[in-house]
Amino acid sequence: MNRKYELVYVVSPEASDEQVTELHTQIESIVQKMNGQLEKTENWGRRKLAYEIGRHKEGTYVLEVINGTGDLMKEIDRRLKVLDYVIRHLVVRVDEEQGVVDRTKARRTDTSRRRRVARGLPPDRQPGEGQRGDPDDDRDDRFDMGEELR
Repeated sequence: MNRKYELVYVVSPEASDEQVTELHTQIESIVQKMNGQLEKTENWGRRKLAYEIGRHKEGTYVLEVINGTGDLMKEIDRRLKVLDYVIRHLVVRVDEEQGVVDRTKARRTDTSRRRRVARGLPPDRQPGEGQRGDPDDDRDDRFDMGEELR
């Protein structure tokens, strides 16, 4: 069963750009061999580490978003552990979190709709409804009272 994972790895600052590109190419080939899909790659560049790891104070961060199986991610994890120039790496499954967010959002929307219907309102908000302090609101006539009394 394919799931969505985020892989973040930090490469030693001594590693060349070619080595970082080669590592990405290796990961890409593993993903293709094991019938996965590389959805997105972001090279965040060289950044200071939050704390010193070994003798390193900075590293090159790379994010890979991968759709694949658990076996695919285990293989990538195994290969990253062997490489000396990868300081740290982390694999996180993100599809489960997205499911929780979607269920929570659906529950809140359902509750809001039931409350609105109970108050005699349409289930969904209408355009312009519920916006406080809108500067384009023409109905604010609090300051016109003084002119009417004169």
